[in-house]
Amino acid sequence: MRQVKTHELRPARLHPADVIRVGGTGLRTRPLRAVLSALGIAIGIAAMTSVVGISSSSQAQLSALLDRLGTNMLTVTPGQTLFGEDASLPKQSVGMIARIDSVETVSATGTVSDTTVRRTDLIPAIETGGISVQAAELDLLETLEADLASGTWLNDATARYPAVVLGSLAAERLGIPRAGPDVQVWLGNRWFTVVGILDPVPLAPEINSSALVGSPVAQQHLGFDGHPTKIYERSSDETVDAVRDALAATANPENPEEVKVSRPSDALAAREAADQAFTGLLVGLGAVALLVGGIGVANTMVISVLERRGEIGLRRALGATKGQIRTQFLAESILLSVLGGVAGALLGAMVTTVYAQSRGWPTVIPLWVLAGSIVATVVIGAVAGLYPSARAARLSPTAALSSP
Repeated sequence: MRQVKTHELRPARLHPADVIRVGGTGLRTRPLRAVLSALGIAIGIAAMTSVVGISSSSQAQLSALLDRLGTNMLTVTPGQTLFGEDASLPKQSVGMIARIDSVETVSATGTVSDTTVRRTDLIPAIETGGISVQAAELDLLETLEADLASGTWLNDATARYPAVVLGSLAAERLGIPRAGPDVQVWLGNRWFTVVGILDPVPLAPEINSSALVGSPVAQQHLGFDGHPTKIYERSSDETVDAVRDALAATANPENPEEVKVSRPSDALAAREAADQAFTGLLVGLGAVALLVGGIGVANTMVISVLERRGEIGLRRALGATKGQIRTQFLAESILLSVLGGVAGALLGAMVTTVYAQSRGWPTVIPLWVLAGSIVATVVIGAVAGLYPSARAARLSPTAALSSP
């Protein structure tokens, strides 16, 4: 007898383009549901992207600021005596510090006690506005590397007469926008002419809320005792640590334990570290939002399987395999998550840009954040679609077609 050869029928394979097209069908037929489901993913991704982007922009701004201001400035202040009383620095401490070989420049301010500065003599003395009066050395501006917003700095002549330079915050609180010969403030018990206004000094924030007068006029008319209360010192970057170790003993050889030495740039770095801790908290909240969005996607896909039982049965009857049905719904879940992830990444980048520009910061959005956002959405979409796709694949053609 003649043998007839039979060929085994094999289901057609789905190419990647076909998978995307079939997976996108469910999204196109129910666009509002797709948008609402993707919104949860988008909010989580946008939160994480914007938080990390704003934090990175802040770090870039801090790095640029420290590069401009330098990290080589140290400050010396009096501490406390063994009996818990406030100590004082010797009058010669500035000159002694200046004799250290590695010191490039040194200057100081001294607090003028029981002296206030007001806009007029009609304002009560108790309303100080948080402004302190400081006797300043003439080289203070150079040591701080500060700039003037208006007017001029003190010189040999103005340091001996009633002239004052206001810090940026002090000028703002007094309502003085500019310096000039016709601008005066009531300082102590006499009028002082405002000869200058400083720009903000990040490494010495106490200067911003101070009224600075010359040491000679402070001793002659304001009762200043001549003792410095804060010394500012700059040295080369490679010798900062060595100078720091020697400052206390140099400033007060008899009682070095009564001297405090600090590095202002460390305070800025500590503040940034605190911001980083807060950033971690916000990223955690964004991750929670992302988890909630993933649960929303899974819920949407389960409902979609229940509503499309007829479609699933028809495809199975026409020859679609369980694997193809599973792939279809898994692809739909991933596409839904990726749609939300891309939208969230764009929204987060936009928020970061707007916020950074409003603060005058450079806009920095790490590439790993954008790449990680997309990878995270793919993983979330795949996990969220596992159960719905498996449930759809388990439906038999007859049961699915007979379902209402």
